[in-house]
Amino acid sequence: MRLIVMLLSLVVSTQALASELARPAGKVLLTLTGNIQNTNEDGKAVFDLASLEKLGVVSFQTTSPWYNGRTTFTGIPMQKLMDYVGAKGSIVTVTALNDYTTVLPLSDFKKYNVILALKVNGEYLRIRDKGPTFIVYSYDSMPELNNQIFYSRSAWQVSRMNIE
Repeated sequence: MRLIVMLLSLVVSTQALASELARPAGKVLLTLTGNIQNTNEDGKAVFDLASLEKLGVVSFQTTSPWYNGRTTFTGIPMQKLMDYVGAKGSIVTVTALNDYTTVLPLSDFKKYNVILALKVNGEYLRIRDKGPTFIVYSYDSMPELNNQIFYSRSAWQVSRMNIE
């Protein structure tokens, strides 16, 4: 009985920790709201560059309408970010610094290995160069990704995401 009580208290404390994300130390680049379970500021999940990179980055090369030739994008897998914040729902509304808004199905993130790019060709994205964060698909990986639907989902200067 005592062991069961200890195990239950461990499970409860682990769940409590899982819902409380570390607070970023630097300038906030990205804010996630809506149907998320894990937060770090008034029901939101906020991230600076270091806290995003801590999730683990991946890279791929692809062509795109915005750069000449094959470009290397490095960033956080969007599925990993959604898992980290405990996103529940079917869509994410993405808003850029200039208030451009696009809606993406959450299913895209797993199906197409979408990333939130932080770097292009090894250089951090700057605001004037589509940064600091840019949603990117690997357009060359599947013929269906090479069309306007997916280009319009590829928001740059991403600052907010709301999960519904």
